[in-house]
Amino acid sequence: MKEIALAHGASSVETASTQEQAAGLAAARRTAFSALARVGPTTILEDATVPRDRLPEMVRHIQDVAERHRLRIGTFGHMGDGNLHPTFLTNEKDEEQMHRVEEAMKEIFAKAVELGGTITGEHGVGVAKKAFLPAAIGELNVEVMRRMKRAFDPRGILNPGKIFDPSPAA
Repeated sequence: MKEIALAHGASSVETASTQEQAAGLAAARRTAFSALARVGPTTILEDATVPRDRLPEMVRHIQDVAERHRLRIGTFGHMGDGNLHPTFLTNEKDEEQMHRVEEAMKEIFAKAVELGGTITGEHGVGVAKKAFLPAAIGELNVEVMRRMKRAFDPRGILNPGKIFDPSPAA
């Protein structure tokens, strides 16, 4: 992984040869969000996963999106599984800026799918990513999931109004 990262433009790569070093690197990764959260009044953490060999392309894409939309996006993640965390450093009180954040998210998620990845690697699909689900898995799969929800929750009492709006039982 280190050789691949360096061959594709990583400025530096740290690896651990002992458990103590591994714990230190893991602690550094866990503090990435806290450090980024100090940059702007609003921090929006997302995740998108791509095949590992597409990571350099995805990171470049996120940087390009940030520049085009005049946004600050800090990106960190875990190279071993291709999961990236583009983190928007923004201000939720600035409506125009939040519109640019939404447009940037659309581009990032679309690129992840285009590269053979997905719109989430670990955070799941909630209300925030609901609109991106059909593009990620297809309308047919969304309908299958909707029917499964209806079968297990015919009265629509579990997570009402979230991913699958309550629909009448067939």
